[in-house]
Amino acid sequence: MPSAEDIKQRIEAAIDGAHAEVEDYTGGGDHFRATVTAAAFEGCSRIEQHRLVYAIFGGEIGGPIHALSLKTQTPSTIETH
Repeated sequence: MPSAEDIKQRIEAAIDGAHAEVEDYTGGGDHFRATVTAAAFEGCSRIEQHRLVYAIFGGEIGGPIHALSLKTQTPSTIETH
């Protein structure tokens, strides 16, 4: 079963320049919440951004990773808020 740190490392390794903050929000090791910031998301819709992240985990979503709640953003989005 992956840990929050495992998920963070996999996201950051798969998406160039990404920064991820991941937490296990139920404490059970299968429900995670992640905020991912990446320049690679520029020009992508929110759905496309989420698909990029979910693609990293493939069949693990709904399996060992029962739930992965995402907030995605670009560095420019952060600067404007």
